[in-house]
Amino acid sequence: MLGHTRMTRSWKPVCLVIVSILAVVPGVFGATLAADNPLDELNGSWAGRGTITLSNDSRERIVCRATYEVPGANFRLALKCASDSYKFDFRADGVYQGGSISGNWYEETRHAAGTFSGSARAHHIEARAEGQTFSALLSLSTHGTRQSISIRSPGSTLSEATIILSRRER
Repeated sequence: MLGHTRMTRSWKPVCLVIVSILAVVPGVFGATLAADNPLDELNGSWAGRGTITLSNDSRERIVCRATYEVPGANFRLALKCASDSYKFDFRADGVYQGGSISGNWYEETRHAAGTFSGSARAHHIEARAEGQTFSALLSLSTHGTRQSISIRSPGSTLSEATIILSRRER
């Protein structure tokens, strides 16, 4: 029993240090992991409305829904929007690494495809999508359960889109 008492006493300070470290580590690593991939906050379904400006300068209201899947450093996006006379079904698969995003996109209704690249930091994403028949600048900002998306493509049928989405209940 004497040996057990000495071991318990000698391990007590070590155990206190380990418990103290474990109490702090989840907060430190949790913050680091969240900062590692700012796309994590997009995960899930979103829906909302916006406006599009077409190449003939006409404006229309659109209804949109988006779905994001962010397993690790990979991500998948589906954004569908429709107005009375125009619709688009944009999909993208990409990778986030060290503040940069890149990948491939496809627009279903026009059968257009290409690549994209850009940056993702905190609550903001900036990207450029390029294809043979279409190029656009995309900007996406997320604040809690609200998200704003801006798409600018001068010279194409869809010259601009402004969309406000809200996170849908799971």
